Amino acid sequence: MAKVAQQSERYEEMAGYMDEVAKTVDIKDLNVEEKNLLSAAYKNVSGAKMASWRAITSIEQKVDNNGENMDQLLMIRFYKHNIETEMTKICNGILNLLDSHLRPTASSAESKVFYFKMKGEYHWYPAEFKNGAEKKEAAHRTLSAYKAAMDIALADLRPTHPIILELAANVVSFWLDIVNSSEHADNLVKKAFKSAPTGVDTLGDEAYKDSITVMQFFVDNYNFWAALINVAGDDFKKTSKKY
Repeated sequence: MAKVAQQSERYEEMAGYMDEVAKTVDIKDLNVEEKNLLSAAYKNVSGAKMASWRAITSIEQKVDNNGENMDQLLMIRFYKHNIETEMTKICNGILNLLDSHLRPTASSAESKVFYFKMKGEYHWYPAEFKNGAEKKEAAHRTLSAYKAAMDIALADLRPTHPIILELAANVVSFWLDIVNSSEHADNLVKKAFKSAPTGVDTLGDEAYKDSITVMQFFVDNYNFWAALINVAGDDFKKTSKKY
């Protein structure tokens, strides 16, 4: 039914169906298709909520800057708070699922990385919309989850594995967008570009396609990242010539 819900674009129901599947996992890990369905369901649900939150935040800023209609501003902030409450519930739900059912049964390095990466993603959202100590704590939990994922990935997966490149892209974006640390982002971008090309030519067709797809993401976004963190352009030129 999760597939039917996905085809019907009823993502909250899709997430509910995948929750039930995940809760039955006490001995055997989810297979690749099940993991992808779980990820897609929550990405679509949370993505729509966060798009609404960013839109209402932009409206709030405009009304606040105008400083004329306080009643409207209060209503907007109440609406924004409702979205944040919904997002908190979504994030807590998947985080609980990951910690209580999915990560304990993960047997392969790829599964462990996948789940820690998901854990980082759903701590990321609160790090974006929370304030003060809650924001700081969510950011810390995001980076801790990403670090756990990266430690396992670098120890047990090939450097060209797509999930490593996806993980690196997420961490770079997090350092830039949430933590506002160009130094850490700079180091990670250079490390990813240095290590990713190693062994690409030795991969099978499917793995090669997957790795090249994610590497293309880096190529497409590198100029944007470089402009933000002042990475030397020569690094990009040397790497891009290999693909």
